[in-house]
Amino acid sequence: MDYKAAFTAAVSQIREEGRYRVFADLKRHRGAFPRATWTRADGGESEVVVWCSNDYLGQGQNPVVLDAMHQAIDDHGSGSGGTRNISGTNHHHVELEAELADLHGKQAALLFTSGYVSNEATLSVLQKILPGLIIFSDAQNHASMIAGIRNGGGPRHIFRHNDLAHLEELLAAAPAHAPKLVAFESVYSMDGDIADIGATAALAKKYGAMTYLDEVHAVGMYGPRGGGVAERDGVMDQIDIIEGTLGKAFGVMGGYITGDAEVIDAVRLMASGFIFTTSLPPALTAGALASVKWLKQHPEVREAHQERARTLKKMFQDAGLPVMENDSHIVPVLVGDPVHTKLISDMLLADHGVYVQPINYPTVPRGTERLRFTPTPFHTDDMMRKLVGAMEKLWAHCNVARMGGHAA
Repeated sequence: MDYKAAFTAAVSQIREEGRYRVFADLKRHRGAFPRATWTRADGGESEVVVWCSNDYLGQGQNPVVLDAMHQAIDDHGSGSGGTRNISGTNHHHVELEAELADLHGKQAALLFTSGYVSNEATLSVLQKILPGLIIFSDAQNHASMIAGIRNGGGPRHIFRHNDLAHLEELLAAAPAHAPKLVAFESVYSMDGDIADIGATAALAKKYGAMTYLDEVHAVGMYGPRGGGVAERDGVMDQIDIIEGTLGKAFGVMGGYITGDAEVIDAVRLMASGFIFTTSLPPALTAGALASVKWLKQHPEVREAHQERARTLKKMFQDAGLPVMENDSHIVPVLVGDPVHTKLISDMLLADHGVYVQPINYPTVPRGTERLRFTPTPFHTDDMMRKLVGAMEKLWAHCNVARMGGHAA
Protein backbone atom coordinates (compact mmCIF):
# COMPACT_ATOMS: atom_id res chain seq x y z
CA MET A 1 0.00 0.00 0.00
CA ASP A 2 1.18 3.50 -0.80
CA TYR A 3 0.76 5.03 2.66
CA LYS A 4 2.02 8.46 1.69
CA ALA A 5 -0.52 8.70 -1.13
CA ALA A 6 -3.35 8.06 1.31
CA PHE A 7 -2.29 10.98 3.49
CA THR A 8 -1.80 13.20 0.44
CA ALA A 9 -5.28 12.31 -0.80
CA ALA A 10 -6.83 13.10 2.57
CA VAL A 11 -5.25 16.56 2.63
CA SER A 12 -6.15 17.17 -1.03
CA GLN A 13 -9.80 16.38 -0.32
CA ILE A 14 -9.86 18.96 2.45
CA ARG A 15 -8.23 21.52 0.14
CA GLU A 16 -10.79 20.85 -2.60
CA GLU A 17 -13.63 21.44 -0.13
CA GLY A 18 -12.17 24.85 0.71
CA ARG A 19 -11.59 24.06 4.38
CA TYR A 20 -7.82 23.59 4.52
CA ARG A 21 -6.67 25.24 7.74
CA VAL A 22 -3.73 27.62 7.89
CA PHE A 23 -2.46 28.76 11.28
CA ALA A 24 -1.54 32.41 11.63
CA ASP A 25 1.93 32.86 13.16
CA LEU A 26 1.26 35.32 15.99
CA LYS A 27 3.18 36.88 18.86
CA ARG A 28 0.94 38.46 21.48
CA HIS A 29 2.20 41.59 23.23
CA ARG A 30 2.23 41.60 27.00
CA GLY A 31 0.31 44.63 28.22
CA ALA A 32 -1.17 45.41 24.79
CA PHE A 33 -3.90 42.75 24.49
CA PRO A 34 -5.62 42.19 22.03
CA ARG A 35 -2.78 43.40 19.78
CA ALA A 36 -0.26 40.98 18.30
CA THR A 37 2.44 40.71 15.65
CA TRP A 38 1.71 38.51 12.65
CA THR A 39 4.67 36.89 10.88
CA ARG A 40 3.75 36.49 7.22
CA ALA A 41 4.83 33.65 4.95
CA ASP A 42 7.49 35.90 3.41
CA GLY A 43 9.04 36.52 6.82
CA GLY A 44 7.74 40.06 7.15
CA GLU A 45 5.77 41.24 10.15
CA SER A 46 2.54 43.21 10.60
CA GLU A 47 0.61 44.46 13.60
CA VAL A 48 -2.88 42.97 13.98
CA VAL A 49 -5.83 43.00 16.37
CA VAL A 50 -6.90 39.54 17.57
CA TRP A 51 -10.69 39.05 17.35
CA CYS A 52 -11.01 35.30 17.95
CA SER A 53 -9.18 34.57 21.19
CA ASN A 54 -10.86 32.44 23.84
CA ASP A 55 -8.87 34.41 26.42
CA TYR A 56 -12.21 36.13 26.84
CA LEU A 57 -11.28 38.47 29.69
CA GLY A 58 -7.60 39.03 28.93
CA GLN A 59 -6.58 37.13 32.06
CA GLY A 60 -3.64 35.66 30.17
CA GLN A 61 -2.02 39.07 30.61
CA ASN A 62 -3.32 40.06 34.02
CA PRO A 63 -0.25 41.04 36.13
CA VAL A 64 -1.72 39.19 39.12
CA VAL A 65 -1.74 35.96 37.12
CA LEU A 66 1.71 36.51 35.59
CA ASP A 67 3.29 37.37 38.93
CA ALA A 68 1.92 34.16 40.43
CA MET A 69 3.34 32.13 37.57
CA HIS A 70 6.78 33.76 37.83
CA GLN A 71 6.84 33.17 41.57
CA ALA A 72 5.91 29.51 41.13
CA ILE A 73 8.77 28.98 38.69
CA ASP A 74 11.20 30.67 41.06
CA ASP A 75 9.96 28.62 44.00
CA HIS A 76 9.34 25.22 42.42
CA GLY A 77 10.93 24.99 38.97
CA SER A 78 9.31 24.09 35.66
CA GLY A 79 7.72 20.64 35.53
CA SER A 80 5.38 18.84 37.90
CA GLY A 81 7.52 15.71 38.17
CA GLY A 82 5.11 13.23 36.63
CA THR A 83 1.61 11.92 37.11
CA ARG A 84 -0.33 12.82 40.25
CA ASN A 85 -0.21 9.16 41.28
CA ILE A 86 3.58 8.95 41.29
CA SER A 87 5.33 12.24 41.93
CA GLY A 88 3.33 15.01 40.32
CA THR A 89 0.99 16.31 42.99
CA ASN A 90 2.04 19.68 44.32
CA HIS A 91 0.41 22.05 46.77
CA HIS A 92 -0.90 24.32 44.00
CA HIS A 93 -2.98 21.40 42.69
CA VAL A 94 -4.57 20.95 46.10
CA GLU A 95 -5.25 24.69 46.53
CA LEU A 96 -6.66 25.10 43.03
CA GLU A 97 -9.02 22.13 43.38
CA ALA A 98 -10.35 23.57 46.62
CA GLU A 99 -10.84 26.97 44.97
CA LEU A 100 -12.69 25.44 42.01
CA ALA A 101 -14.94 23.37 44.25
CA ASP A 102 -15.80 26.55 46.13
CA LEU A 103 -16.45 28.42 42.86
CA HIS A 104 -19.15 25.91 41.89
CA GLY A 105 -20.51 25.21 45.38
CA LYS A 106 -19.35 21.59 45.31
CA GLN A 107 -17.53 19.36 47.78
CA ALA A 108 -14.56 18.53 45.57
CA ALA A 109 -12.83 19.13 42.24
CA LEU A 110 -10.33 17.27 40.06
CA LEU A 111 -7.80 18.81 37.66
CA PHE A 112 -7.02 17.53 34.18
CA THR A 113 -4.56 18.73 31.56
CA SER A 114 -7.27 20.26 29.36
CA GLY A 115 -11.01 20.71 29.06
CA TYR A 116 -11.03 18.12 26.29
CA VAL A 117 -9.38 15.55 28.53
CA SER A 118 -11.66 16.29 31.48
CA ASN A 119 -14.75 15.65 29.33
CA GLU A 120 -13.39 12.61 27.54
CA ALA A 121 -11.97 10.95 30.65
CA THR A 122 -14.95 11.62 32.91
CA LEU A 123 -17.77 10.72 30.52
CA SER A 124 -15.92 7.57 29.54
CA VAL A 125 -15.21 6.35 33.08
CA LEU A 126 -18.73 7.10 34.35
CA GLN A 127 -19.90 4.20 32.18
CA LYS A 128 -17.50 1.89 34.04
CA ILE A 129 -18.52 3.17 37.47
CA LEU A 130 -22.23 2.84 36.57
CA PRO A 131 -22.64 -0.34 34.46
CA GLY A 132 -25.48 -0.01 31.98
CA LEU A 133 -25.47 3.79 32.22
CA ILE A 134 -27.59 5.37 29.47
CA ILE A 135 -26.31 8.77 28.38
CA PHE A 136 -28.59 11.39 26.84
CA SER A 137 -26.45 13.87 24.91
CA ASP A 138 -27.38 17.19 23.31
CA ALA A 139 -26.91 17.08 19.53
CA GLN A 140 -24.50 20.01 19.60
CA ASN A 141 -22.28 18.83 22.43
CA HIS A 142 -18.55 19.40 22.01
CA ALA A 143 -16.36 16.81 20.29
CA SER A 144 -14.69 16.00 23.62
CA MET A 145 -18.03 15.05 25.15
CA ILE A 146 -18.93 12.95 22.14
CA ALA A 147 -15.56 11.18 22.34
CA GLY A 148 -16.01 10.38 26.02
CA ILE A 149 -19.53 9.08 25.54
CA ARG A 150 -18.49 6.89 22.61
CA ASN A 151 -15.34 5.61 24.28
CA GLY A 152 -17.36 4.47 27.27
CA GLY A 153 -19.10 2.02 24.98
CA GLY A 154 -22.48 2.15 26.66
CA PRO A 155 -25.96 2.94 25.30
CA ARG A 156 -26.56 6.55 24.31
CA HIS A 157 -29.29 8.71 22.85
CA ILE A 158 -28.93 12.07 21.10
CA PHE A 159 -31.64 14.64 21.75
CA ARG A 160 -32.26 17.57 19.44
CA HIS A 161 -30.33 20.67 20.45
CA ASN A 162 -31.87 22.36 23.50
CA ASP A 163 -35.12 20.48 22.81
CA LEU A 164 -36.45 19.46 26.22
CA ALA A 165 -39.58 17.87 24.77
CA HIS A 166 -37.41 15.49 22.75
CA LEU A 167 -35.21 14.82 25.77
CA GLU A 168 -38.25 13.90 27.87
CA GLU A 169 -39.53 11.63 25.12
CA LEU A 170 -36.21 9.74 25.17
CA LEU A 171 -36.03 9.62 28.97
CA ALA A 172 -39.59 8.35 29.25
CA ALA A 173 -38.86 5.54 26.80
CA ALA A 174 -35.76 4.34 28.67
CA PRO A 175 -35.92 1.54 31.27
CA ALA A 176 -37.12 3.12 34.50
CA HIS A 177 -34.53 1.47 36.74
CA ALA A 178 -31.50 1.90 34.47
CA PRO A 179 -28.86 4.46 35.52
CA LYS A 180 -29.10 7.59 33.36
CA LEU A 181 -27.09 10.74 32.70
CA VAL A 182 -28.03 13.91 30.80
CA ALA A 183 -24.94 15.58 29.31
CA PHE A 184 -25.17 19.11 27.95
CA GLU A 185 -23.45 22.50 27.79
CA SER A 186 -24.41 25.89 29.14
CA VAL A 187 -23.06 28.14 26.35
CA TYR A 188 -22.68 26.52 22.94
CA SER A 189 -19.63 28.24 21.54
CA MET A 190 -20.36 28.25 17.81
CA ASP A 191 -23.95 29.59 17.82
CA GLY A 192 -23.66 31.24 21.22
CA ASP A 193 -27.04 30.02 22.46
CA ILE A 194 -27.60 29.06 26.10
CA ALA A 195 -29.31 25.99 27.58
CA ASP A 196 -32.15 26.17 30.09
CA ILE A 197 -30.14 24.56 32.85
CA GLY A 198 -32.82 24.62 35.52
CA ALA A 199 -35.47 23.01 33.32
CA THR A 200 -33.00 20.39 32.07
CA ALA A 201 -31.99 19.50 35.62
CA ALA A 202 -35.63 19.26 36.71
CA LEU A 203 -36.41 16.94 33.83
CA ALA A 204 -33.42 14.75 34.63
CA LYS A 205 -34.49 14.52 38.26
CA LYS A 206 -38.01 13.55 37.22
CA TYR A 207 -36.63 10.47 35.46
CA GLY A 208 -33.92 9.63 37.99
CA ALA A 209 -31.00 10.82 35.84
CA MET A 210 -27.75 12.47 36.87
CA THR A 211 -26.68 15.70 35.17
CA TYR A 212 -23.33 16.59 33.60
CA LEU A 213 -22.87 20.23 32.60
CA ASP A 214 -20.02 21.61 30.47
CA GLU A 215 -19.49 25.26 31.48
CA VAL A 216 -16.27 25.70 29.48
CA HIS A 217 -17.46 28.84 27.67
CA ALA A 218 -19.11 30.31 30.76
CA VAL A 219 -16.80 29.88 33.76
CA GLY A 220 -15.29 33.18 34.81
CA MET A 221 -17.79 35.12 32.70
CA TYR A 222 -21.24 34.54 34.19
CA GLY A 223 -22.55 34.63 37.73
CA PRO A 224 -21.67 36.93 40.64
CA ARG A 225 -18.29 35.20 41.17
CA GLY A 226 -17.76 33.71 37.70
CA GLY A 227 -19.22 30.28 38.47
CA GLY A 228 -20.92 30.15 35.07
CA VAL A 229 -24.48 30.23 33.79
CA ALA A 230 -25.59 27.77 36.48
CA GLU A 231 -24.45 30.25 39.13
CA ARG A 232 -26.09 33.14 37.28
CA ASP A 233 -29.37 31.21 37.18
CA GLY A 234 -29.10 29.98 40.78
CA VAL A 235 -29.13 26.29 39.87
CA MET A 236 -25.59 25.05 40.60
CA ASP A 237 -26.89 22.83 43.37
CA GLN A 238 -29.14 21.03 40.87
CA ILE A 239 -26.23 19.79 38.72
CA ASP A 240 -24.31 16.68 39.74
CA ILE A 241 -21.07 17.26 37.80
CA ILE A 242 -19.92 20.64 36.49
CA GLU A 243 -16.98 20.64 34.08
CA GLY A 244 -14.89 23.67 33.16
CA THR A 245 -11.64 24.91 31.71
CA LEU A 246 -8.75 27.04 32.88
CA GLY A 247 -7.73 27.86 29.30
CA LYS A 248 -10.39 30.38 28.31
CA ALA A 249 -11.72 33.04 30.70
CA PHE A 250 -9.10 32.13 33.32
CA GLY A 251 -6.35 32.67 30.74
CA VAL A 252 -4.07 29.73 31.51
CA MET A 253 -4.46 26.00 30.67
CA GLY A 254 -6.15 22.91 32.04
CA GLY A 255 -9.57 21.41 32.69
CA TYR A 256 -11.51 20.20 35.70
CA ILE A 257 -14.67 18.64 37.09
CA THR A 258 -16.50 19.44 40.32
CA GLY A 259 -19.11 17.51 42.25
CA ASP A 260 -19.78 15.46 45.38
CA ALA A 261 -16.63 14.13 47.02
CA GLU A 262 -17.54 10.47 46.35
CA VAL A 263 -18.11 11.13 42.65
CA ILE A 264 -14.85 13.02 42.22
CA ASP A 265 -12.89 10.41 44.18
CA ALA A 266 -14.20 7.58 42.02
CA VAL A 267 -13.21 9.43 38.83
CA ARG A 268 -9.77 10.18 40.32
CA LEU A 269 -9.18 6.50 41.04
CA MET A 270 -10.50 5.09 37.77
CA ALA A 271 -10.14 7.58 34.87
CA SER A 272 -7.24 6.70 32.58
CA GLY A 273 -7.11 10.25 31.25
CA PHE A 274 -6.22 11.38 34.76
CA ILE A 275 -4.12 8.48 36.02
CA PHE A 276 -1.72 8.05 33.13
CA THR A 277 -0.74 11.60 32.18
CA THR A 278 1.73 14.12 33.54
CA SER A 279 0.03 16.69 35.73
CA LEU A 280 -0.10 20.43 35.19
CA PRO A 281 3.15 22.18 36.19
CA PRO A 282 3.33 24.55 39.17
CA ALA A 283 3.40 27.72 37.06
CA LEU A 284 0.11 26.88 35.36
CA THR A 285 -1.71 25.83 38.51
CA ALA A 286 -0.42 28.86 40.42
CA GLY A 287 -1.51 31.16 37.60
CA ALA A 288 -4.93 29.55 37.37
CA LEU A 289 -5.37 29.76 41.13
CA ALA A 290 -4.59 33.48 41.07
CA SER A 291 -6.95 34.00 38.14
CA VAL A 292 -9.89 32.18 39.72
CA LYS A 293 -9.44 34.07 42.99
CA TRP A 294 -9.13 37.43 41.19
CA LEU A 295 -12.19 36.95 38.99
CA LYS A 296 -14.32 35.97 41.97
CA GLN A 297 -13.72 39.50 43.28
CA HIS A 298 -14.13 41.45 40.01
CA PRO A 299 -17.66 41.25 38.58
CA GLU A 300 -17.06 44.55 36.76
CA VAL A 301 -14.88 42.69 34.25
CA ARG A 302 -17.79 40.38 33.43
CA GLU A 303 -20.10 43.36 33.05
CA ALA A 304 -17.65 45.09 30.68
CA HIS A 305 -17.30 41.89 28.67
CA GLN A 306 -21.04 41.57 28.15
CA GLU A 307 -21.31 45.24 27.15
CA ARG A 308 -18.58 44.84 24.53
CA ALA A 309 -20.34 41.82 23.02
CA ARG A 310 -23.67 43.66 22.86
CA THR A 311 -22.03 46.69 21.27
CA LEU A 312 -20.33 44.69 18.51
CA LYS A 313 -23.51 42.75 17.75
CA LYS A 314 -25.44 46.01 17.33
CA MET A 315 -22.76 47.51 15.10
CA PHE A 316 -22.87 44.45 12.85
CA GLN A 317 -26.67 44.55 12.80
CA ASP A 318 -26.73 48.26 11.99
CA ALA A 319 -24.37 47.59 9.09
CA GLY A 320 -26.72 44.90 7.74
CA LEU A 321 -24.24 42.08 8.33
CA PRO A 322 -25.73 38.65 9.18
CA VAL A 323 -24.72 38.37 12.84
CA MET A 324 -26.35 35.33 14.42
CA GLU A 325 -28.62 36.29 17.34
CA ASN A 326 -27.98 34.85 20.80
CA ASP A 327 -27.91 35.89 24.45
CA SER A 328 -24.23 35.18 25.09
CA HIS A 329 -20.86 36.82 24.51
CA ILE A 330 -20.28 34.92 21.25
CA VAL A 331 -20.61 37.04 18.07
CA PRO A 332 -20.86 34.74 15.01
CA VAL A 333 -21.33 36.21 11.53
CA LEU A 334 -22.77 33.73 9.05
CA VAL A 335 -21.12 33.32 5.64
CA GLY A 336 -22.40 29.90 4.58
CA ASP A 337 -19.58 28.88 2.24
CA PRO A 338 -16.09 27.59 3.18
CA VAL A 339 -14.26 29.28 0.31
CA HIS A 340 -15.81 32.67 0.95
CA THR A 341 -15.26 32.34 4.71
CA LYS A 342 -11.57 31.63 4.20
CA LEU A 343 -11.25 34.41 1.63
CA ILE A 344 -12.78 37.02 3.94
CA SER A 345 -10.61 35.83 6.83
CA ASP A 346 -7.44 36.05 4.71
CA MET A 347 -8.25 39.53 3.43
CA LEU A 348 -9.15 40.83 6.87
CA LEU A 349 -5.73 39.71 8.10
CA ALA A 350 -3.63 40.80 5.11
CA ASP A 351 -5.36 44.07 4.23
CA HIS A 352 -6.95 45.29 7.46
CA GLY A 353 -4.86 43.91 10.33
CA VAL A 354 -7.82 41.91 11.68
CA TYR A 355 -7.23 38.33 12.81
CA VAL A 356 -10.31 36.09 12.92
CA GLN A 357 -10.12 32.44 11.92
CA PRO A 358 -12.72 30.91 9.55
CA ILE A 359 -14.99 28.36 11.21
CA ASN A 360 -15.71 25.53 8.79
CA TYR A 361 -16.84 21.90 8.84
CA PRO A 362 -16.46 19.74 10.94
CA THR A 363 -16.55 22.41 13.67
CA VAL A 364 -19.91 23.56 12.30
CA PRO A 365 -22.29 21.86 9.84
CA ARG A 366 -21.69 22.38 6.12
CA GLY A 367 -23.51 25.43 4.85
CA THR A 368 -23.20 27.27 8.17
CA GLU A 369 -19.57 28.37 7.83
CA ARG A 370 -18.93 31.57 9.73
CA LEU A 371 -16.56 34.06 11.28
CA ARG A 372 -16.71 33.88 15.09
CA PHE A 373 -15.79 37.08 16.90
CA THR A 374 -15.06 37.17 20.64
CA PRO A 375 -14.80 40.79 21.80
CA THR A 376 -13.11 41.32 25.15
CA PRO A 377 -13.20 44.19 27.64
CA PHE A 378 -10.06 45.44 25.87
CA HIS A 379 -11.54 45.84 22.37
CA THR A 380 -12.24 49.55 21.97
CA ASP A 381 -15.00 51.32 20.04
CA ASP A 382 -12.39 52.41 17.51
CA MET A 383 -11.29 48.80 16.97
CA MET A 384 -14.92 47.83 16.44
CA ARG A 385 -15.56 50.63 13.94
CA LYS A 386 -12.51 49.60 11.91
CA LEU A 387 -13.59 45.96 12.01
CA VAL A 388 -17.15 46.69 10.87
CA GLY A 389 -15.92 49.00 8.12
CA ALA A 390 -13.57 46.31 6.82
CA MET A 391 -16.33 43.70 6.95
CA GLU A 392 -18.70 45.93 4.95
CA LYS A 393 -16.10 46.37 2.19
CA LEU A 394 -15.21 42.70 2.01
CA TRP A 395 -18.80 41.50 2.11
CA ALA A 396 -19.41 43.24 -1.20
CA HIS A 397 -15.98 42.42 -2.61
CA CYS A 398 -16.31 38.70 -1.89
CA ASN A 399 -19.86 38.57 -3.31
CA VAL A 400 -21.59 37.36 -0.15
CA ALA A 401 -25.34 37.87 0.26
CA ARG A 402 -25.77 40.61 2.89
CA MET A 403 -28.60 39.31 5.04
CA GLY A 404 -28.76 35.65 4.06
CA GLY A 405 -25.11 34.98 4.68
CA HIS A 406 -24.74 32.43 1.88
CA ALA A 407 -22.48 32.90 -1.08
CA ALA A 408 -24.28 34.52 -3.97
